[in-house]
Amino acid sequence: MAKRLKAGIVGCGGIANGKHMPYLQKTDKADMVAFCDIVIERAEKAANEYGAPGAKVYTDYKKMFKAEKLDMVYVLTPNKSHAPITIAALEAGNHVMCEKPMAKTAKDARAMVEAANRTGKLLTVGYQSRFHTPSQYIKKSVERGDLGEVYFAKAHALRRRAVPTWGVFLNEEEQGGGPLIDIGTHALDLTLWLMDNYKPKSVMGNVYKKLANIASGNAWGQWDPKQFTVEDSAFGFITMENGATIVLESSWAINMIDTFEAQATLCGTKAGADMRDGVRINGDDFGKLYEKKPNLKTGGAAFYEGATDDPGVNEQMVFINAIQKGTPLLILPEQACVVTEILEAIYKSAKTGKLVTF
Repeated sequence: MAKRLKAGIVGCGGIANGKHMPYLQKTDKADMVAFCDIVIERAEKAANEYGAPGAKVYTDYKKMFKAEKLDMVYVLTPNKSHAPITIAALEAGNHVMCEKPMAKTAKDARAMVEAANRTGKLLTVGYQSRFHTPSQYIKKSVERGDLGEVYFAKAHALRRRAVPTWGVFLNEEEQGGGPLIDIGTHALDLTLWLMDNYKPKSVMGNVYKKLANIASGNAWGQWDPKQFTVEDSAFGFITMENGATIVLESSWAINMIDTFEAQATLCGTKAGADMRDGVRINGDDFGKLYEKKPNLKTGGAAFYEGATDDPGVNEQMVFINAIQKGTPLLILPEQACVVTEILEAIYKSAKTGKLVTF
């Protein structure tokens, strides 16, 4: 039996409580022994609910890394602090799960990759959309060649009215942007991974702040327009080195009924695939057009070791297995870095009105 891992949590807010801590607890493979947050009460609450007996709380992550002997660290803070905390955790000898996006800037993301390579420690990023059953099904279809050459794709991250009104989501300084860097990052990561294409050639982008002053009809209540310092919509046109095209659409608030989030549409030379109501594959056979909709509720082959019916647990188990058994990570830091580089290019293109090349 592999020894239980010791985990430290940096950032005990929404994403820690809503995703990482409960799912890590469900694996029953690790003990959360240290909790850090700039608000001590949040760290204490997390320790009481998820901590192992004798779990310690901190307000300074550097002190935590110095005092605790950990195996793994979760970096679950605002985007601006992902890089310094992750690099410090790696240099302290810990494997790291960093929440998405990898970093606020491409420079920071590249520094994180360098630190992981230099220290020899594992670094992965919380792009949980890859673990969902529709994503896994389409990935296997692409790998088998069912779609042929995938030359056009759409990355969907559209909400009609679902602006996050808590934390620092509306703060450009802390986050680096709005829906593009928040939910657009999930859709772009998913699309690049499904295509297995990480070589962008050029990017054009536009960002908009059109509905930020209309604080009504929101799923999470009204926001303060004065605090809304980021875009409410952003769109990118990405050309890859092999000529493939990706259109990225992201919004927290847009006047559109048919909205889709954390989804991808792929168009290949043999068939196409999308994630409407599960998975739909379309193509033609003997001159007749068809649509295929697999029943994803039935049992199927496990896509990787330790797979369960719970994507949240699967995300944790892939990280744990990589630490304990040396099995591959599903989300590599080099891949997540490309996502951040493209997002930054969209913002840069929107600001300058010019094509950004790689």
